[in-house]
Amino acid sequence: MSEPRPGGRLLPALVYAALSTAVVSSLGMLLVPTISTEFHVSISAAQWMLTINLLVGAIVTPVMGRLSDGPHKKRLLVGALTIILVGSVVAALATNFAVFLIGRALQGLSYGIVPMTIALARRYLPVEKSTRGIASLSVTVSTGMGIGYPLTGLIAGSLDYQFAFWFAALFVATAMIVVIVAVPSGPDTQAPRVRFDVPGATVLAFGLAALLLGVSEGETWGWATPATLSCFAVALVLLTIWVLLELRVKHPLINLRVLRSPDALVANLTAITLGTVMYMVLSIGSIIAQAPSETGYGVSLPVFWAGFVMLPFSVGSFLANRLVRHLTKRIQMTTLLPLGATLVTASSVLLLFAHTELWEILIGMFVVGMGVGTTYAAMPALIARTVATEELGSAVSFNQVLRTVGGSFGSAISGAVLAAHLGADGHPNADGIFLALAISAIGCVAVLIGLLADRARGNRTAA
Repeated sequence: MSEPRPGGRLLPALVYAALSTAVVSSLGMLLVPTISTEFHVSISAAQWMLTINLLVGAIVTPVMGRLSDGPHKKRLLVGALTIILVGSVVAALATNFAVFLIGRALQGLSYGIVPMTIALARRYLPVEKSTRGIASLSVTVSTGMGIGYPLTGLIAGSLDYQFAFWFAALFVATAMIVVIVAVPSGPDTQAPRVRFDVPGATVLAFGLAALLLGVSEGETWGWATPATLSCFAVALVLLTIWVLLELRVKHPLINLRVLRSPDALVANLTAITLGTVMYMVLSIGSIIAQAPSETGYGVSLPVFWAGFVMLPFSVGSFLANRLVRHLTKRIQMTTLLPLGATLVTASSVLLLFAHTELWEILIGMFVVGMGVGTTYAAMPALIARTVATEELGSAVSFNQVLRTVGGSFGSAISGAVLAAHLGADGHPNADGIFLALAISAIGCVAVLIGLLADRARGNRTAA
């Protein structure tokens, strides 16, 4: 049987598919007040539109990553896009909050699309193009956020919320068409056909669900309440059991032994720590943009314009991706991680001391985007260097899960800090904003120091 040959349109098609789902996953944060009003639920209840999407994403991403290592890559990608399309339509047509949450849950599969596209790129692109292709696909996550936030702001400020989900449905539908046309058809003849690790997937799913539920709802329930502590205890037990299971089975959901390589370990530790501080910076930047000037730090932007604060983040990550393509010809991927962390650290420190003017926020977001784009482009490429093709989907999906978990931690930390520093008008006071930004800056410095130390160790080893 002849091997299917992709044309030059494969990488653009994969980037478009990844970008469409990245936009879908970014819809929501600015819509929470609108959803609260439309469905007559409290703000804390409306936050579940974010929580349920995150939970499903964390659960299905490793499963989708492992399945993408199998022979039916294209079929799996089209099927996932179909479910996301259905979820977008359900959310747009929902007449009550429960149905709306079902739609948001189905949209959670968007988190698993990028690892699937990376597995396809590694499999079908020529070797000389695969590294740059993988970097481009990884950065679509941050680029999509920069598009999704302005879109949400426009819709929340001038249209009904349903238009956001109809737009998402249209975007995903076009991505399905592009994938069907451009991605090679037929099963991947080189992919291994092995038994799927059902026990590992089940235990990991419940463990991640318990962890993220505790992190997401800890601020609402109280961090010392039995419900929150029970979630963390269950997560600890289940994730410990999962590690032991994965080390014993022949074909695990995620090959933890492969991920012990220095490159993969550095990439994964960077993913969870940088994911934490990045989300803190982005969420606080959004709060500052919309807060009234009376708070002493707010820019007083209406929701219509607030989403555009994230646009420089998208532009910065896109430009970083283009820059990385050229830099990888001259420097090693291990150098790009500390370079990106340096940019994120610089922007965090800048925002810590200068965040009361719009131009300061915009510059900070642009530099954050440059740093995140650089590190996100480097992480999957580092993993791909030491992971066999048949393990790439699951390895990259685990990296994606760690980014998601890091984002949850960042949301919880910033939420807890700001909730403890509320002013009389219900907005966080200036001390709370400064403290949250200080924590993110300290976290960035810690990540940078760790990466520089690892780089120095690598140089000594090579010498």
